[in-house]
Amino acid sequence: MDNCIFCRIVAGTIPANIVFQDEQVLAFEDINAQAPVHVLVIPKRHVAAVQNCGDGDQALLGQLLLTCAEVARARKLTGSGYRIVTNTGADSGQTVFHLHLHVLGGRPMAWPPG
Repeated sequence: MDNCIFCRIVAGTIPANIVFQDEQVLAFEDINAQAPVHVLVIPKRHVAAVQNCGDGDQALLGQLLLTCAEVARARKLTGSGYRIVTNTGADSGQTVFHLHLHVLGGRPMAWPPG
C-alpha cells in the first residue's frame, strides 16, 4: 500500500530507527515517543487493524507479542514493567491504519492513560 507510512517503512522508502526485524515483523522507535522507551511493532504485511486478522493470522499475532516481549527485554523493561497497547479504529485513537503495537516503558504508567 503506497499511501501507508508503515508499509513505506517496511519497503525502506522512509527511514526509521529499526530495533528488530524478521521475515514477518518489524520493530522501530516511535518518532512521537510518549515514554522514554516507545517502540512500534508491526507486521511487514499490511493489515489495517487487529479486527482484520483471521484464523490464518494466529502465528503472526503471536510473533507480534513475542517481539514486544523481546523489545522489552532488550530495553531492560522487564523488571520495572511496561505496557503493550494497540488501538483499533479512529475512536480508539488509531491514526495509522496498519496494525501496530506500542511497547511503552521507562517511566511509571498512569491508569487510566492520559
